[in-house]
Amino acid sequence: MTKDQTRKFFIYARKSTDTEDRQVRSIDDQISELRELAQKENVEIVDTIVEKQTAKKPGRPMFADMLKRIEAGEAVGILAWHPDRLARNSIDGGQIIYLIDIGIIKELKFPTFWFDPTPQGKFMLSIAFGQSKYYIDNLSENIKRGHRQKLKNGLWPQMAPLGYLNNKETKQIYVDKEKSPLIKKAFEAYATGKYTLKELRKIINDLGLKGRRDSLLSVSNFQYLLQNPFYYGLIRYNGEFFEGKHEPIIAKKLFDQVQEVMTRKSKPQKADKMKFFLYRGFFKCGECGFTITADKKIKPSGKTYTYYYCTKKNPHHECTQNVFTREEKISSQIKTEIQKVSLSDDCADWMLAENEKAKLVEAQSSSFFAQKTKAEISKLDEKLEKLMTAYLESVLNVREYQEAKNKLINQKQVLKDKLNAFEQKSNNRFELAARFIKDSKQAKIIASKENPEGIRDFLKKIGSNFQIQNQAVSFSPRGAWQILAKWDFGARSAPAERRSREVISPKNAEIMLKL
Repeated sequence: MTKDQTRKFFIYARKSTDTEDRQVRSIDDQISELRELAQKENVEIVDTIVEKQTAKKPGRPMFADMLKRIEAGEAVGILAWHPDRLARNSIDGGQIIYLIDIGIIKELKFPTFWFDPTPQGKFMLSIAFGQSKYYIDNLSENIKRGHRQKLKNGLWPQMAPLGYLNNKETKQIYVDKEKSPLIKKAFEAYATGKYTLKELRKIINDLGLKGRRDSLLSVSNFQYLLQNPFYYGLIRYNGEFFEGKHEPIIAKKLFDQVQEVMTRKSKPQKADKMKFFLYRGFFKCGECGFTITADKKIKPSGKTYTYYYCTKKNPHHECTQNVFTREEKISSQIKTEIQKVSLSDDCADWMLAENEKAKLVEAQSSSFFAQKTKAEISKLDEKLEKLMTAYLESVLNVREYQEAKNKLINQKQVLKDKLNAFEQKSNNRFELAARFIKDSKQAKIIASKENPEGIRDFLKKIGSNFQIQNQAVSFSPRGAWQILAKWDFGARSAPAERRSREVISPKNAEIMLKL
């Protein structure tokens, strides 16, 4: 072997993003110092190998390639900042020592560590590798211990999930005001069962939701997101649930609905490739109960009309409905029905004022349920404490403890959701009542406009069981709309402008506000 061959070295610099490498010099600093060492030792640098990967586990590609090149005779030594840059696991450390034993690696040089290929030098090197492994093992255990303590305190120990942000000062997380509404929208949309994950991805991504570093979310990202209990207040870590102190983005009820949809593997209705008809699929035949379908007819004048008629596919009933109903006639009847449930401005304003009075009374008498629920939560806390004691005294094994704890944690979360819902219930109920009253004010406006899709959608809001029989439209009003339809406040009784607040008695108004 010539003198030149004996002095050929690789520079190996490594720095990962792991916790143990945070205090290690940067790649540039390592390389700069190693080049100065190479010049000082008068060695030739064959190549500079840079690796940005942890050495906790074997399998670093750049490291493996460097050793192969050394075995091929390209170099006889390695320059590295410290032995822990070469190995933090027993396999890589043993491989280097073995290559030194058989003479493949002649020299190792470090600015911060002395090595000589003698029995004493190899012994010291093995100790350095062992210390590196001990350090990483001990650090890993300390990190796990810190994570467990954070979890017990209800704190998420890692990078905040999408929809939340990390607070570097308090070490806690808080809701991302920009992304959290889109996260909630994703849950709400999927809970309807109308969308596949692929369709949901397109909808939510188009709304502007992005992941880390502004990357678009994949289908698998949405699947993971929709199954993460973190968004309703629980932390799931290694199969165990912990109560989170972070602010939930959704309620557990919504989360459970999403899980049901995902379990059913709900598929959206296939897009209708046939011609569009405004009311097709909307009505049933009032006689036989089967679907009303539609078709277009062209008159001799060349004008096209849309007609609706019964499909007559009921095998148990011979339907006698032979009359075709024009779309314009259906729209006209719907307008009349909508006018029946419209309120005049003065009636609506009076009801809104009564709604506010009832809201104040309700707020003054809502503490009993809250106190009862809080007492139940306290009992669950006691059970959790006893469960922990049983586990520490080895009465329960890990699996039994986790299963029992997860059950209690979920029960507690249900109660917390009920408590939160109760605290908002009064406001929500009165807000719904106010929205209903305002919608009833809008009814006459909607009925007066030439917007067939608008009147159809409003009819769907106020009723169900839509039927056509003998060219007459009928339906069943929902909730409070039943009262307005029953009392016939609409155009059939009197024009909206002539209604007065005396039309609705306080008793009847109270009934309407409760529906």
